[in-house]
Amino acid sequence: MKRLFLSLALLCMSASALAAVQGKEISYTAGGTTMKGWLAYDDAVKGKRPAVLVVHEWWGHNDYARKRAEMLAELGYVALAVDMYGDGKQANHPDDAGKFAGEVAKNKPMAKARFEAAMKLLRKQRNVDGGRLAAIGYCFGGSVVLQMAREGEALRGVASFHGGLTTDAPAQSGKVKAQVRVFTGADDKMIPAAQVEGFKQEMERAGVNYKVVSYPGAMHSFTNPDADEYGKKFGMPLAYNAEADRDSWAQLQTFLADVLK
Repeated sequence: MKRLFLSLALLCMSASALAAVQGKEISYTAGGTTMKGWLAYDDAVKGKRPAVLVVHEWWGHNDYARKRAEMLAELGYVALAVDMYGDGKQANHPDDAGKFAGEVAKNKPMAKARFEAAMKLLRKQRNVDGGRLAAIGYCFGGSVVLQMAREGEALRGVASFHGGLTTDAPAQSGKVKAQVRVFTGADDKMIPAAQVEGFKQEMERAGVNYKVVSYPGAMHSFTNPDADEYGKKFGMPLAYNAEADRDSWAQLQTFLADVLK
């Protein structure tokens, strides 16, 4: 009997060792520029499954974006941490981050081409159901996914975490295909209450299925555990908020399960 239990235990351990979230850097091109993404999936999940694009903060495609992609893979999705700056470029100072983000924000055709290149790459993965895609983004990335929704990209849902909500190309009635979720901090000095209210009015006018969740006491970058360090180092109003992070992630899981079912 002991030998049987030992055999079963070894079998379970072997299966556990073989089945795990896999992450790998994956290159693709957009407009002649090499983009460096990060593809994550659980190799224990068989067959095609829904997929999620993850767009990074203004610091660039870094470990935080990859971590979120891997967290989605743990939930059974295939996730691609997108590169919007090109060549996996990252910023070490707010001045550079603002420059990189601004170059993408002011060139909407380029931003769209880079996002669509990532979508195309994700769709062609053998374990992806290309008809069930969503996108999430943080800070700069939140602004990106909201703009892609405004432009009518074939996404079932988009979610923005402490992302900018203004645009010079607002949503038009009947164009937005995705359901929209926005998670923002009530004390976010970069996304003030007036901006949140303006976004709500924009969504209402366009007839979008949307929801805005505002967390009391939460500041900008509230989902990123490194926010306190960044805030202190650069004198910026950034702060991690564990409660808002947990709740927004839990709400995201419910949202994705609903739109990607």
